[in-house]
Amino acid sequence: MSSGVFTQFHNRKYLNLESYRRNGQGVRTPLWFAEGDGVLYFYTVAHSYKVKRLSANPRVRIAPCDIRGNVKGEWVDATVRRLDQAEARQADDLLNRKYGLAKRILNFLAKIRGHERAAFAIQPD
Repeated sequence: MSSGVFTQFHNRKYLNLESYRRNGQGVRTPLWFAEGDGVLYFYTVAHSYKVKRLSANPRVRIAPCDIRGNVKGEWVDATVRRLDQAEARQADDLLNRKYGLAKRILNFLAKIRGHERAAFAIQPD
């Protein structure tokens, strides 16, 4: 990984993203992610509450975790940015390479169900 802040995420499958409600309460979510040029990328369903929280407040904390969200490293303060279509395609390519067949199956299921996705970049503060 390019960024020293993100070295603890190297060879990890999941990160725990803590976003914040308007009242300041944190909400933690384990996510798949991929790295490219010192930036971490993830995607989620576009109409989720997570997207609403991130739109209202792009400040987050992240930590490596297991599939259940159990933290396996140190929390890092970061900022997220929603990606445009071109950047989202690049992020999706990175995620497809990292997660292989499982990611492609989820892509197919999302497409047939009509679930629009939103892609984000995470950069350390």
